[in-house]
Amino acid sequence: GQTIAVPNDPTNEGRALQLLAANNLITLKEGVGTAAKLSDITDKKGLEFKELEAATVPRALNDVDAAVINGNYAIEAKLVPAKDALVLEKAEGNPYANILAVKKGNENDPRIQKLAKLLNSPEVKKFIDDKYEGSVIPAFGKPAA
Repeated sequence: GQTIAVPNDPTNEGRALQLLAANNLITLKEGVGTAAKLSDITDKKGLEFKELEAATVPRALNDVDAAVINGNYAIEAKLVPAKDALVLEKAEGNPYANILAVKKGNENDPRIQKLAKLLNSPEVKKFIDDKYEGSVIPAFGKPAA
């Protein structure tokens, strides 16, 4: 009978449902992946769901029992996901890392090379760690080919 708010857009709702399934709160149809929808839930375990625009989910916390909130919206709402969340997505293998992408042919532009180096620097990692207190996890890596 508990109500959980989830984002109503396809990408974020699928991601939210995957998080709930990974934590055994629901069961999803085999193979739905991040395209999961509420209709793909095979066992709601008695839960009810309220679909809301992702940016409004934090404001709904007083009206629901729980909510799946995107990190950027949680931080904007003065929540600290690393401390306030009951569960978090795993960082390892997470497909939602932000990436630097450039138009084909600009990969070797010195300005792009400098930006890539700066974005992967210890100073940027320290800034992220200090500012977001574990709520944003730096995901540095080698440039893709």
